[in-house]
Amino acid sequence: MEKYRDKYRIPSARLQDWDYGWNAAYFITICTKHKTHFWGHIDQGKMHLTTLGKIAKIHWEEIPQRFPYAYLDEFVIMPDHIHGIIAIDKSLMDDDGGPNDAGDRDGRSNAGDRDGRRDAINRVSTAGIDQIDPPPGGITAHNNPMLHDNLSRIIRWYKGRVTYESRKIQPAFAWQPRFYDHIIRDRAAHDRIASYIANNPLNWDEDRFNDYIS
Repeated sequence: MEKYRDKYRIPSARLQDWDYGWNAAYFITICTKHKTHFWGHIDQGKMHLTTLGKIAKIHWEEIPQRFPYAYLDEFVIMPDHIHGIIAIDKSLMDDDGGPNDAGDRDGRSNAGDRDGRRDAINRVSTAGIDQIDPPPGGITAHNNPMLHDNLSRIIRWYKGRVTYESRKIQPAFAWQPRFYDHIIRDRAAHDRIASYIANNPLNWDEDRFNDYIS
């Protein structure tokens, strides 16, 4: 998709004054170091995972179990990068930062409940976009344990877990130090990005994304 390419040349794509612990849906891309094809190869538009690729996939799917405020939607493991949509929804957590029993935990990880997950993602995509003034953490401010439950924490855990397991098999495995994120503003944007992710293997020969992120 041409429209996503030049954006990745920007040194920092992060929105100024945006708190990445706020409820929103995010388009995430993470690359392996030097764009090394640790995770497999594309053949006739289909991704074939190596053992390391399967590790990357397994731990991505574990994110909702590790972080009760996170939804997963469309994602794809490519030879040298992962594209995925992560939505943060703090209504899934109780006041102490633990899982809220009323939250739809099963719906976040059940591939058959895609409409339910996308409705949730659509809800958080527009929540708080124009409300940047309130301090993070609610009335308890910096004492709120949910303050540090944010996108960066998720990605740090994911990269660390994949690194630990992968280096048991391939000691040379490493990530690029940064990751790309984009706030998904509405349902239409979500659907465009989800389609881009799903079709990434088909467009592998034309996709120059991994030349743009560093």
